[in-house]
Amino acid sequence: MPQNIYYFNPKTLSFEKKQFSWKDVLKRVAWFMATALSFSVIIIWISFYLIDSPKELMLRRENNELKEQIKKMDKRIDQLTLVARDMQERDDHIYRSIFESDPVPMSERYPFLVQKSGYENINSPDAAALLSEIQHKADKLCVALSVQSRSFDTISDLVNKKKEMLRCIPAIRPLPNIYEVSSGFGYRYHPILKVLRPHTGIDISAAKGTPVYATADGVVSRKNAGSGYGTVVIIDHGYSYQTLYAHLSKKNVKPGEKVVRGQVIGFVGNTGLSLGAHLHYEVIKDGQRVNPVHYFFQDITPEEYDAILKSSQKVNQALS
Repeated sequence: MPQNIYYFNPKTLSFEKKQFSWKDVLKRVAWFMATALSFSVIIIWISFYLIDSPKELMLRRENNELKEQIKKMDKRIDQLTLVARDMQERDDHIYRSIFESDPVPMSERYPFLVQKSGYENINSPDAAALLSEIQHKADKLCVALSVQSRSFDTISDLVNKKKEMLRCIPAIRPLPNIYEVSSGFGYRYHPILKVLRPHTGIDISAAKGTPVYATADGVVSRKNAGSGYGTVVIIDHGYSYQTLYAHLSKKNVKPGEKVVRGQVIGFVGNTGLSLGAHLHYEVIKDGQRVNPVHYFFQDITPEEYDAILKSSQKVNQALS
C-alpha cells in the first residue's frame, strides 16, 4: 500500500499531505527510468569492455599462443631459407663447376625476382599479415627447393657419366677428422711481416708426424713449389686440378708416382717458412688458387662443413 508523503507548511506551522499532479508523477517516472537506463549502460559498458568473460580470457590466451607459434614458424622458415641458399651456392659454384655445367639461371632459381608475388602490401604487424608473410616465404622456399631438387637430378646424371673424373677431384680432407682450420683462404696476416697478404691455401695445425692423405687420384708432380714451402708434395690430378701439401716433415711418395685418394703421401712437419707444426694445403683449378674448404664434400657432414667454414673465415695470422 503506497505511503502518503507529508511536508511542513511554515505558514500553518503544521504538516500537510503532499498532493501529486499527474505531471509530477510523470517527472518522477521519467527521472527513475533515466537513472535506471544510465546505470544499465554503465554496467553493460563495464561488462563488455573492462571485464573479460571466461570465454574471452580463453580466446585471448589461445590468440597469444597462436601468435607465438606463428613467430616460431617464421624463424624456422628463415633458417630453412638460409640452408637452401647455402645448397644453391654450393650447387652453382662447386658442384656444377666441377662437372663444367652452367649454373641454374637466375630467372629459374629466383622467379619471384621477375614476377609479382602478390604480397606487396604487407605492412600491418597483426597475425593475419604475419601469416601472409609466412605464406610468401613458404612459397619462395618451395620453389627454391623444387629447382634445387631438379638441379641435383641433373648433377646425379653427370656423376654417372663422369665417375673417373670424380676420382680426380680433391673431395676429402687431407688430414683425418679435422673440424677447423688455423688459418683460412684469402687475406691473412703474414707471420713475419705482420701485414695482410693473400693466403693461397689453408693452414691446419696438427702434431708433427701426423699422416697426410692425397685428396684425389693423380700423379706426383716434379714441380718445385719454392723454398718457403719447405718439404712439399704437389699432385697433378688431371681435369685442370692440382693440390699442394707443404711444410711436411717427410715425403712418402716420389715424383711420377701414381697415387689414389686416401693414400698417405707424407707427414706433418715444420719445414720451410713455418711458425709451428702444421699442413699448408692448396687446391689449384685452371692455374688459379681456390678455397680448398669448398671442396670438402665427400667425407664430411653438413655440421662439420659449417664448423670448418666458420673457422676459415676468421682474419687471423697465417702459420706460413
